[in-house]
Amino acid sequence: MALPPATGLGPTSEKTVYHDGVGDRLFIWLFSRKMAKAVGKDTDRSGYDGFVDLSNQIMQGRNAQQQQALVAVVLKSLVPTQVLWLIRNLFSPTRLVCELNAWFATRLFEWLVGPCEVKTVDFTDAQGQLRQQRSGVHIKKCRYLDESRCVGMCVNMCKLPTQRFFTEDFGIPLTMVPNFEDFSCEMIFGQPPPPLETEAAYQQPCLIDHCSLATRDPQPCPKVKN
Repeated sequence: MALPPATGLGPTSEKTVYHDGVGDRLFIWLFSRKMAKAVGKDTDRSGYDGFVDLSNQIMQGRNAQQQQALVAVVLKSLVPTQVLWLIRNLFSPTRLVCELNAWFATRLFEWLVGPCEVKTVDFTDAQGQLRQQRSGVHIKKCRYLDESRCVGMCVNMCKLPTQRFFTEDFGIPLTMVPNFEDFSCEMIFGQPPPPLETEAAYQQPCLIDHCSLATRDPQPCPKVKN
């Protein structure tokens, strides 16, 4: 599911205001503590603002590969090694497993990405077979992208590490397709992620109204390629 590169403008609407519940705040706190430990720094901001600030700190002074590697450390620290091994070796990415992952994603990730819903998707699996199943997740307006307004953060801190975590550590292929026009995103469980160089996100310009690196002559985000 490829999208053409966006114009680099992004949505003109104001950022969405969220009212986090106790569970949401707990997830934000836990994830933020793991990030602070990995980066060796803390933040003086609280809640989701602090989470995004720690993401910015991870990006500073690191290239794309280093950012992705550090986020991978954070993700692995959230799940015991034994659990990862069991899931990877005992559960093959069947239709049921992929559909269950999509369902759980809508319950577990809403604090991170905002409202989302399960959807039916068409895709090509690892064996090259065309499949249709309810293993897609439609993120209506990604909270992480909405707050950061940063193409590089979306790709290096979310899309690529999350794809790799599920595909390699869980053994359940995942492809994520962000839309930089409206900040929506599609997650497709069961679809092996293609090389980044073949995706629209690789050519995505910085968002003109929100990024100091953006130019009026749209160029691919330098944070994604470097």
